[in-house]
Amino acid sequence: MAGASVKLGFCPIGKFVFSHEDALRYKALIEEKLRQWQVDYVTIDGVLPDGIVRDQTHVDPVVDHFKRAGVDAVFMPHCNFGTEGAVGMIGAKLGRPVLLWGPRDEAPLPDGRRLRDTLCGLFASSKVLHKLNVPFTYIENCRVDDPVFQKGVDTFLRAVNVADALRSGVRIGHIGQRIDFFWTTIVNESELLERFHVEVLPLDMVEFIRRTKQRASGHRTAYQKELNELKASAEIVGFDDDAPMINVLATRDEMLELGDRHNLAGFAIQDFNSLIDEMGAYCFYADSAVADRYPVGYESDIHGALTGVLLSRAAYNRAPTYLVDLTIRHPANDNGILLWHAGAPLSMRDPADKVKIGHHWILPSPLSGMTHFRLHGGALTTARFDGDRGEYQLAIGQGRSIDGPYTQNNYVWMEVDDWPHWERTIMQGPFIHHTGMLYGHYGDALVEACKYVPGLQPVRLDKSANPLIR
Repeated sequence: MAGASVKLGFCPIGKFVFSHEDALRYKALIEEKLRQWQVDYVTIDGVLPDGIVRDQTHVDPVVDHFKRAGVDAVFMPHCNFGTEGAVGMIGAKLGRPVLLWGPRDEAPLPDGRRLRDTLCGLFASSKVLHKLNVPFTYIENCRVDDPVFQKGVDTFLRAVNVADALRSGVRIGHIGQRIDFFWTTIVNESELLERFHVEVLPLDMVEFIRRTKQRASGHRTAYQKELNELKASAEIVGFDDDAPMINVLATRDEMLELGDRHNLAGFAIQDFNSLIDEMGAYCFYADSAVADRYPVGYESDIHGALTGVLLSRAAYNRAPTYLVDLTIRHPANDNGILLWHAGAPLSMRDPADKVKIGHHWILPSPLSGMTHFRLHGGALTTARFDGDRGEYQLAIGQGRSIDGPYTQNNYVWMEVDDWPHWERTIMQGPFIHHTGMLYGHYGDALVEACKYVPGLQPVRLDKSANPLIR
């Protein structure tokens, strides 16, 4: 489960009533699970007696300790009951995402006494968190060894990692400018910066082309060697000589250098027409290579690039994302849809397909450089960050790949639970035809992340939301 860079504050909650010994026993059992799952966590051992909050006077020492430790979130398992005032104040003063859970209570003892009333304490604490306007994630009251507990912790940590992108800040490099006839990609950069800490860094297209050509010229021998090797594994057609493809390889490296130099989280790029005219090729093979490291918003889609960042965060940046078009419905499956575009991450290629670099089959251009290969199968998560008039939403859905007819460029057919519902929801806005996709199912984490991003509302497209975590 290891939560990547998420540091969790482990803050067990008890109370002066019920069994303190049983609370200590459950504190140890829960902490053992965190170690087993390789969660990066900070305890309050040494800060409070027995490392358990049992009184409202414990609030400030705990908050100060967690702030010094730099925790990203706080987990407050209720170990025998709950000191609800302390729970609420810790959550409010710390200002970090809160995870609320407690182990399921056993049967009363033979004499009728109970060692714990964990569920009752959770009800009280949730009310105080709500009263103090502290957003929190709740995992169903269950046993320590129940799968729902591990699933809930994993989902919460991924949600924190997603939300942190819009709390700590994201920088998107925009190469060029918005393409005139793509009105769907008009965005409010000022609002993105003010409300979501998303900075759009303008990268001048003229300067980008100049530096890329210098790079191609200065490293021509190395690029020629790489291109010769690429020709042995890929089908490359439509070029009279090697110069355009050398420019494409240099475009890739210029983008990667810009990403490192400016600490970018992703790119939005004006794919045509200036770039392709100057390079003598569509540069989508460069995008494919870059997309294995950075989310790429094709056609100057800044919201699309940001969507890719959020999806990638849900997977702890361990898997690439891809901005696809929602195109045509499956000819034989009413719940099937074609996810299609060009410039897919090379790692998404189906092993049975060979990379082909060729002509654009839609635009009447004599230039080559478009990527063509089918994507591999698997579970899929799609998402789209978008908004108009100050109202922002994140559309989230899950599906799976299915067989479907051959088409050109990069594609995979996806089956969902109720495509007409998806279609109506997306059509009614504020969304467009571009959606980010990622292999694996991370819908619950994305929905949960929206709790911790003020002004961002989740829209669940599928009906498979995990009923065990709220």
